[in-house]
Amino acid sequence: MNIDQQIDNVMSDVFEWRRTLHRHPELSFEEHWTSRYIEDALAGMDGIEISRPTPTSVLGIIKGAHPGKKIGLRADIDALPVEEERTDIDFVSEVPGKMHACGHDGHTAILLGAAKILSGNAGRLHGEVYLIFQHAEELIPGGAQEMVATGLFDDLDFIYGQHLFTPVPVGKIGITNGPVTSNSDGFEIIIQGSGGHASQPELTVDPVNIGVQIISQFQAIVSRITSPLDSVVISTTNFHAGSAKNIIPDTAELSGSVRTINDDTRLLVREKMEKAVKNICEMYGATYDFNFQFGYAAVVNDAGMTDKVRQIATERFGDKVFEFPLVMGGEDFSSFSRLVPSTYAMIGVRNPGKDMEYPHHHPKFGMDEDGFIDGVKMMVYVALEMAK
Repeated sequence: MNIDQQIDNVMSDVFEWRRTLHRHPELSFEEHWTSRYIEDALAGMDGIEISRPTPTSVLGIIKGAHPGKKIGLRADIDALPVEEERTDIDFVSEVPGKMHACGHDGHTAILLGAAKILSGNAGRLHGEVYLIFQHAEELIPGGAQEMVATGLFDDLDFIYGQHLFTPVPVGKIGITNGPVTSNSDGFEIIIQGSGGHASQPELTVDPVNIGVQIISQFQAIVSRITSPLDSVVISTTNFHAGSAKNIIPDTAELSGSVRTINDDTRLLVREKMEKAVKNICEMYGATYDFNFQFGYAAVVNDAGMTDKVRQIATERFGDKVFEFPLVMGGEDFSSFSRLVPSTYAMIGVRNPGKDMEYPHHHPKFGMDEDGFIDGVKMMVYVALEMAK
């Protein structure tokens, strides 16, 4: 039986794994049931060395019969604090307030499917394949950072990751060289003013007015300080102040998200944001607390390795493969891509005809499982070819 036929046969297992995982979502750093489920599934396969790099992650190693490279295949396993609102599937979350709303249940099931194929074909496999079931992708500082800190992946030659992605139509596979996702950072600001009656603003230091000007100045950083050719997004997503219509409050709190691509711009934006806060607050006589939280770094695909992955994909999928544009989302796969040469791809699962088109993290998020076979094939063939 050839590899494609074996993959066809394993898909029923993949769907069952995915649906079981979907019923039992666990949040970042809490994936105790999930990691045991993965470990048990791997234990039922032949020739996989299983270990637990962290309390809620799993690593399986398959050693091929022929000399070759060490290749990593990564899937994230955690869910989100989202209440599921789908009613058209029979495997909805059984845990109130928690849901696999980003596709990690599919990622995990796909890697388990690839593991079953690869473990059954160790005789034709070169080198070693590391099956990386990573915890806590959704919560900074992220599980990838913890796994990398173990040193277990320092001598890998290549790591491949992929995301089931609803912006991409089912049947399409997106691959690009260079940046794939952005640096994903956050900020929090507390403005300490001096409140008073709304009819006498001259006797107050109005933190609401100051906050509005800070938000406006942040957008000037994007449009007038950084290059229009250098992607930058500053989004103030929370603004809390006051409790009465006729009272100017003492304090205002702002927070939000900052997305950049390169490290120099990342540092420049942070510097200019704090300077804007400082100058505006000083002009009006307020004090402030500015906290900038560095989150996930940008995922950057290695050009040489990604060219090889694209060739493997094109040989198998033809015109299904396309150049995927940069997205400004965050992904802690960057901890792996900064450690060793890596490629991160996007697998299409969007299908409006099946009502599978909601964005990631939405309570009605869903994926067309017809796209899962593409994910299994990519992982299997990348492992078989890149390890030679």
